[in-house]
Order: sequence, then C-alpha cells, then structure tokens
Amino acid sequence: MVTAQLNGPVLSLFRIVAGALFLCHGAASIFGVLGGNPATGGAIPFATWPGWWAALIQLVCGTLVLVGLATRPAALLASGSMAYAYFVVHQPHDLLPLRNGGELAALFCWSFLLVAVLGPGSWAVDVLLSRRRAGPAETTPAPHASVPA
Repeated sequence: MVTAQLNGPVLSLFRIVAGALFLCHGAASIFGVLGGNPATGGAIPFATWPGWWAALIQLVCGTLVLVGLATRPAALLASGSMAYAYFVVHQPHDLLPLRNGGELAALFCWSFLLVAVLGPGSWAVDVLLSRRRAGPAETTPAPHASVPA
C-alpha cells in the first residue's frame, strides 16, 4: 500500500523539521543569532539557570534529532525539557497555552514525544548505523543436491 511506503519518509521529514526548528531556538539563545533569545534579543549569559541550559538542550538535542543520531533519547530529553518549560514557565500564568504563551513549548513537547515513541523514520543516521552493525545480508547457501555414488 502506498501510504505504508510513505510512513518512514514522512516521519523522517517531521523529525528533520522539528529538529531544525529546535536547533534554531538553541542557537538563537546561546549565540545570539537569528534574532537572539526571544526574551532578550541577544545571547543568554553562559551557564545561566535555567535559560542557558535549556538552550544547550535545544542546540544539542535539536542537532541529534535533525540528523537522526541517538534519536529516541535525544527526543525524549527534548520532550521533557519542553514539558518543564511549559509547566514551570508558562502554565503558572494561565491554564491554557493560548493565553500563557506556551503553545510552542506544548507543540515541541508532544512532537518530540512522538519521535521518541515512533523512532527516527527511514532517513536517519541511526538507521544507517543499525544496517552497518547487522552486516551484509546473509544468504543461505543452496542445499547440495545428493549425487548418487
């Protein structure tokens, strides 16, 4: 079925886009590029809790998820960090994401949880590494025909 054939590539594209967007958030906050941190417009001072550490998770996990390397653990850490961001930073202001500014944190949280559960898709470094570890496809030799003596 055609839709089954698209599952791996579409999941890969979803993972790549989510990883790239997360990576951009981390780079903006750590390096002050792409408009800088949304709150300040610049880089977050080194090792400032929790913002700099959250940005480091975004940068590293975003990169890993983007390329599909250690995808499940990176996506799980990214999801957890966004759950923390939602409940600690956004939710105290209001219950609903639309009113507390937490839509992006909620979407990233659930998106990365989806990737952590479903895996990286077919286009990922993890997939290449698992194929390499498995080695070439083993072929079973054809049984020898018994030749009467």
